[in-house]
Amino acid sequence: MTRGNQRERDRERAQARKSQGKGRNDGLTPEQRRERDKKALEEKAAKKAGQESSGGAAADTKNKGDAKK
Repeated sequence: MTRGNQRERDRERAQARKSQGKGRNDGLTPEQRRERDKKALEEKAAKKAGQESSGGAAADTKNKGDAKK
């Protein structure tokens, strides 16, 4: 019966986690958010394609050690 202030501490922790969460308070509708994310992904893909075309050998260095096994 004697939980002390554990319940209050749990409420405070839950409130802190809730305020730190991702949240969707960016003021955008789901359609606007999809468009924003789509544009960001396209830019990222274009940047990656540009890096691969300029330095294709550098992109494959990560798996170089696996070929020897």
